[in-house]
Amino acid sequence: MSADGAGDGSPATETGGGADSGQEKTGNRRRRRRRRRRGGAAGANAAGESGSSGGSGGSGGSGGSGGNNGRRGNRSSGNRSRRAKPANANVEVVTGTLEGILELHPKGYGFLRDRLKDYGAQDSDAFVSSSIIEKHRLREGVLIRGEVGPGTKGQGPRLKSIEAIDGCALEDYQEIKHFDELTAISPDRRICLETGPKPVTMRVMDLLTPVGMGQRALIVAPPRTGKTMLLQDIANAVSINHPDVHLIVLLVDERPEEVTEMRRSVNGEVVASSMDRDVENHVRVSQLVIERGKRLAEAGKDVFILLDSITRVARTFNKWGGNTGRTMTGGLDVKSLDIPKKMFGTARQFDEGGSLTICGTALIDTGSRMDEVIFQEFKGTGNMELVLNRDLADRRIWPAIDIGKSGTRHEEKLLDPDALDGTIMLRRSLISLNSIEAMEQLTRTLERFPTNAEFLTKIRSIL
Repeated sequence: MSADGAGDGSPATETGGGADSGQEKTGNRRRRRRRRRRGGAAGANAAGESGSSGGSGGSGGSGGSGGNNGRRGNRSSGNRSRRAKPANANVEVVTGTLEGILELHPKGYGFLRDRLKDYGAQDSDAFVSSSIIEKHRLREGVLIRGEVGPGTKGQGPRLKSIEAIDGCALEDYQEIKHFDELTAISPDRRICLETGPKPVTMRVMDLLTPVGMGQRALIVAPPRTGKTMLLQDIANAVSINHPDVHLIVLLVDERPEEVTEMRRSVNGEVVASSMDRDVENHVRVSQLVIERGKRLAEAGKDVFILLDSITRVARTFNKWGGNTGRTMTGGLDVKSLDIPKKMFGTARQFDEGGSLTICGTALIDTGSRMDEVIFQEFKGTGNMELVLNRDLADRRIWPAIDIGKSGTRHEEKLLDPDALDGTIMLRRSLISLNSIEAMEQLTRTLERFPTNAEFLTKIRSIL
């Protein structure tokens, strides 16, 4: 009985096993079809399950094959779709000779930024390897011209060789001393802002707040006091009277329409990170422009940077790195002004030749306690201060300069003896008047003389 049962059971068992195997194969095929349609992680997991079940059911080859097909399907549908759209897939790789400003990364490599695109980060910027940077001892902010070629793995262009650095041969560049190794001295070479009878604003500045090469000038400006027009007049005067000076206008967190107006009215390099850009871009651009100025100055050139504004730069660094947990009045982090102060403090004249002049604006009376704290922190860092007066601006008296609060340190090094005597007499005659009467009288008198020299000669003869 048992033998018959065993004999009957053996075929039944084999038949049952064959049916189970057939059902399992059918299930595997269905699962494979679902995996092909999905092509996701769930399909990969199902492939593993089908492979293991196939191995245990005597159809391991089919199950294993199904698992492999599932993995291939996953690669073809999932990963391939991710590879199909790299960040720079549509960027045409530039080859040949290229120029750009070097921006260094903390990890040692860098990129060449385009001056015509406000030093912004672009996919088409050439990559500079750390080996090239170390070999030639490249510093951030230098202008590099070199040969570029395609990068690897679909990357952007890559710098292959260097032809010139700031217009110098590689051997000559190695002889340039570093910025911190040069000797800083007080400004003693005057920047003349007077371009003719008009604008009167520049003539007033030449008389009351003379500017020299390497000056660290601070323009203190309440809202709607003519700050933008003043900066445009200064930029135009520098470009006209000193065409050999490298002029850079740096606009940070400004309105886009003011950026456009500045580009159209100024004959110089205008670099802007307008208010529609993020904080990281403000930080990058502002630091790179200062580094660019340092590289030109240490090479013996005279650089003039108009910075609008120091207040917005300080706000930017407060947002970017103000996370120490210690705040001052107005919500300003205690460490947030370290870098902006260092940037403003780079202005100087070198005994070996070259200078970096920075004329920055500080905003006051904005209703923000933070802005007042920023102004107080920068108040003693400059060696020239020009204060704009809201009362003068409200009465449409231009320039709206507060004569009593404006002045230049060591102006005797900038003015010749006759001009110095004339300006001292002028201040003595105006100091007894209030700011409105003093500026009205000064502008009326200046209109009668075509040049400041004739005006000062008349002042000395009378007083």
